[in-house]
Amino acid sequence: MQRSHGPTWPRRFVRIATLALLGLAAKAGVAAEPSLQDLAGTMQALPRIVIYPAKEIVTLDPARPTARAVAVVGDRILAVGELDDLMKAAGTQPYTVNTQFADQVVVPGFIAQHDHPLLTALTMTSEIIAIEDWVLPDGTRPAAKNRDDYLKRLAAAQARMKDPNELLLTWGYHHYFHGKLAKADLDAISATRPIIVWHRSAHEFYLNTAAEKKFGVTRAWFDKLPDSAKKQSDFANAHYWEQGSFALMPLIAAAVASPDRLRAGLELVKSYYHANGVTLGAEPGGIMSKQAQDAQNAVLSDASSPFRFYFIADGKSITGAFPDDKVGPETERLLSWGQGMTAYLPKQVKLFADGAIYSQAMQVTGGYKDGHRGEWMMDPDFFARSFRVYWDLGYQQHVHINGDAGLDMVLDQIETNMRRHPRFDHRTVVVHFAVSRPDQVARIKRLGAIVSGNPYYPVALADNYRTNGLDPGRADVMVRMGDVEKAGISYSFHSDMPMAPGQPLFLMWSGVNRVTNDGNLRGPEQRVSRLGALQAVTLEAAYSLQMEKEVGSIVPGKLANFTVLADNPMTVDPMKIKDIRVWGTVHEGRVLPVRRASAAQAAARSAEVRAFAPVPGLAAEPDLSAVVAARLVELLSHQHHQCVEHGFGGFRAWAPGFAPSLGGRHDPPQQRLAGAAPQAAAAP
Repeated sequence: MQRSHGPTWPRRFVRIATLALLGLAAKAGVAAEPSLQDLAGTMQALPRIVIYPAKEIVTLDPARPTARAVAVVGDRILAVGELDDLMKAAGTQPYTVNTQFADQVVVPGFIAQHDHPLLTALTMTSEIIAIEDWVLPDGTRPAAKNRDDYLKRLAAAQARMKDPNELLLTWGYHHYFHGKLAKADLDAISATRPIIVWHRSAHEFYLNTAAEKKFGVTRAWFDKLPDSAKKQSDFANAHYWEQGSFALMPLIAAAVASPDRLRAGLELVKSYYHANGVTLGAEPGGIMSKQAQDAQNAVLSDASSPFRFYFIADGKSITGAFPDDKVGPETERLLSWGQGMTAYLPKQVKLFADGAIYSQAMQVTGGYKDGHRGEWMMDPDFFARSFRVYWDLGYQQHVHINGDAGLDMVLDQIETNMRRHPRFDHRTVVVHFAVSRPDQVARIKRLGAIVSGNPYYPVALADNYRTNGLDPGRADVMVRMGDVEKAGISYSFHSDMPMAPGQPLFLMWSGVNRVTNDGNLRGPEQRVSRLGALQAVTLEAAYSLQMEKEVGSIVPGKLANFTVLADNPMTVDPMKIKDIRVWGTVHEGRVLPVRRASAAQAAARSAEVRAFAPVPGLAAEPDLSAVVAARLVELLSHQHHQCVEHGFGGFRAWAPGFAPSLGGRHDPPQQRLAGAAPQAAAAP
């Protein structure tokens, strides 16, 4: 089903609409005709039109789904149709025909609906050894398929490093795929070089002996930790998770979250998104720090950026720190934090229900096969209060939900507030949508909510989770977008990068095919149409952000945001969607081809990014590392604290009644591994 958000146009609109825009259409009943001199003066004032013919244009306009040319004036779309028609309709208004897309397919500009640029910056500048391929502008980091593969890759990374004292920071390890990791394994790789392994979920750290020595991870330090942190640490094995990892972060902050690493990573993020055709991005619920926001603005807000990036307030942190009557004003204060190409979206907020899928901390009915329990990221009573406050303020609420029990809690709150204070088009977004039930889909539709699903979950996790933690009945149908599409519910796709590759074509491929990293088809009935998948990264993504009147489809009046492709994702072999080459983008009228580096240039760029040379415009403030580090683990692992910085400057105490827990699984990782054999993870 093709949904329409925004104006629809009759098939013969090209000449009529364009002539009307030019002021040349005849006006019946007007006594005095304009003189030729008047018309000439009008035409001289009109700006130049640029007409782009293409092999095909997929408009997502139900009235005209495809076209062969699009006319642009400045940053807006003037008209869509056939080349000859647009040239004739231009009349005497100056125009240029730009043929550089003549052999390309133009689609609406891709939207990264839910990503984390700061967190992506820090992980993508580490040594990536993960459960999937990561295709970056400077090369591909192939997947490690099992324990032996992982340890060999880690040893090779260590051997490549020239400075024997330089830290080796690596991200992507996952115990379900790569097996148990011990300090002895890391010491065997190097007894002198500090090594820190950052778990794929990003809420666990493993250190070798040299790293313990370098960063002051001593028995005396450990003995002073609160019992809750000690229970989520294995000092003998130098393994720290959840509260243990939060306690560790201040010691390693300067290495993990330095301003120079952040700046280099954000530059990489900018190149990465552009290379994958992104023209607009958003981060719901980002780090609540003015310093961290300024650091992101220093890179992303520049006028040369190939995309605009929008932020959505973390409502949990605000309601956890302020009384009800202060929540609105405090949330609105964030609107001043953006600048240039970055901004906060008004009247939108992010809340959190249950825990993360990568750590299996989601709340699921029926529990887990190994007996562990899920966690609430916001206590249900606290969530109810926060949801009610923002509902009454008229906010659209984006809610992080991964388990069906978590979804029950959220849907109950929507229903309660609709019955108490009905709202038209509240557009509450169910975010992630990992484990759910068919009856919940019907309820989502009835309550007027929409869904932003992560279609990568079944691709990456279904094969493993059907035996580890969950079962085939729940794992195979994770992210049941087929049911959502059949129900006629608005849905979008997101990557939550770095939780999944931030590649819209790959997300489309995942939703259309549901083929796992091991090559298995899981939940075939939950596959979506190609039209639905394209809309999910364009028009419906815009709708989820209340931006459908500005972007998401190629219709007159909207911003001229296009993604230019070598093939049509609507007609190519569905298994090849992810392999379509991105030529570049048009962003608000600017033509921005992707500049692909040679192998030598890519290698040099990779070395430059990882050198973390200071760049003017981002001060190397020591306290920035502390600010970012203090919120890093909680945000990456999706286990957020109910706190904010006092006055958005210095850290405020924890909200009363809410312990500073990362909220993930409390059982030791060794117990999680019991009986769980590592499984291979082939490249997607």
